[in-house]
Amino acid sequence: MGKHIEPLVARNSFVRAVLASSNARDHQERRRVVSNATINQHSGEIVASKDVAAPKDAAAVILLRANGEAHAPEIFWARRGAELNFLPGCYAFPGGGREASDFSTPILNAPDSETSAMICCAARELFEELGVMLAHGDLTPNKKEFASFVDDFHTGRLSFTELLERFNLHLDADDFTFAGRWVTPPFSPRRFDTWFFLVECPADQEPRSLSSEFEEGEWISATDALVRWQRAERLVAPPVLHALKTLAAGMTDDLVERFLSVPHAHREPARRIEFLSNFICFPLRTPTHPPATYTNCYIVGGRELVVIDPASPHEDEQAALAAMIDKLLAEGRGVREIILTHHHPDHIGGVAALQSHLAAHGRVSVAAHRLTAGALEGVIRVDRLIEDSEMLHLDGDWPLHLRAMHTPGHARGHLCFYEERTGALITGDNVVGFGSVLIDPREGDMRDYLESLRKLRALPHVSVLLGGHGPVVGTPYAKIDEYIAHRLERERSILAAVEMGASEPAEIVARVYTDVPSRTHQMAESAVISHLQKLETDGFVARGKDGRYIYTALAT
Repeated sequence: MGKHIEPLVARNSFVRAVLASSNARDHQERRRVVSNATINQHSGEIVASKDVAAPKDAAAVILLRANGEAHAPEIFWARRGAELNFLPGCYAFPGGGREASDFSTPILNAPDSETSAMICCAARELFEELGVMLAHGDLTPNKKEFASFVDDFHTGRLSFTELLERFNLHLDADDFTFAGRWVTPPFSPRRFDTWFFLVECPADQEPRSLSSEFEEGEWISATDALVRWQRAERLVAPPVLHALKTLAAGMTDDLVERFLSVPHAHREPARRIEFLSNFICFPLRTPTHPPATYTNCYIVGGRELVVIDPASPHEDEQAALAAMIDKLLAEGRGVREIILTHHHPDHIGGVAALQSHLAAHGRVSVAAHRLTAGALEGVIRVDRLIEDSEMLHLDGDWPLHLRAMHTPGHARGHLCFYEERTGALITGDNVVGFGSVLIDPREGDMRDYLESLRKLRALPHVSVLLGGHGPVVGTPYAKIDEYIAHRLERERSILAAVEMGASEPAEIVARVYTDVPSRTHQMAESAVISHLQKLETDGFVARGKDGRYIYTALAT
């Protein structure tokens, strides 16, 4: 800490000047945006249905500092920890959820109580995660005492508000430049309504990771950060990507206007989600299995594109996907093929509609595994068969080479696709962004499924899992290990239940699946039957003439 806590670098710095100019010109407009965002809730998106998580209030800080290039300041970002439930492995800005105590901290020049609370949230999270204090006041006489109280703050014995009050520090809204509110799309089980603020880092403070939430933090120019994303070296969420593109375009007087120029900065959830360059995730509302409500369609490639799983049977969702693809076509790209990971209805519902939409450009063929083609006979015409280990080469500035992998278990003809340069692994329904995968014994096989997971786990350089449902998984090996461990633990519990006398699937579900809602018990019965079939093949259980299962140690 320096003699005097200054939330911004030298008052005549270029970054400060741009933010001050933006604040002065857009002050009333930004307040209007914030106010309207509170009441302009998008039907079906912000107000969540019973199957879609409601977003929680949060704030994030885009921390800036001046460097050699006045018009290109550096930003501070860091990799989110592997243990986090929300976007592990992605590069992000410091931030987090609002707390009730944030409303009790007075903020100078705040236009209203909501803005005041969100500014406090942003400042608190920045101090908690990176140790940067964005407050005014003089700590010179109390530096040692302050250091001891910081420990009390990090251990929860002292709130951020109490810390500020104890040392007569205060926050000023004029030090925080509003840069939009972004709402997590409804395909995620954890959603946030996040206020973003541009702030210049105090000259005498250096960010450092103080919690497990952040790893590998660094100062980097927005241009360099954008290049790393383009090279598929970094995973980022849509608001971070927008910030990088906006800052890379220059620190001009219209900076805030450019930050607020997209509808997603006004709480409209993003549809185009490009965590990894040239891998566009486009979630589509589908009649899928809970807890999922959306299926991820992937548009992959540069100049040449493939569309993987155009999933939705709903006309409005089909129109949204068509509009997205039209934008890509307008950039000079072309759709080479539609690819299906497997035959389930929540992955194929929009195939015919997309083919019809693209008919003016020539017929777009459909490709899938031969077992998927057989399952879809009379429903969808599959033009080309994809076999295990086949390579699909897509041209572009950054060429992609997708290796098809036959991964049965969830479905007999299930395919995954691995791109070695980027480490991207499109997993369909073998591994998803949240929850577990249903193995229905009528068309799936638990032994095959575990072998498919091990096959994916053996890949050497996987950087990200792009599943059929839910958000990206930036900790791929940990997630696959979790899936394998979960299945084996379920298997042990099922075997133990049979040993204790449970002999029918429904009875086993009642004993073993106590951690899931009762509305999912019917699906759980299917999973139990799949496990029992595997255990029977392995010789651990037997099925009597009455159809009941018994532990083989009791069989005669």
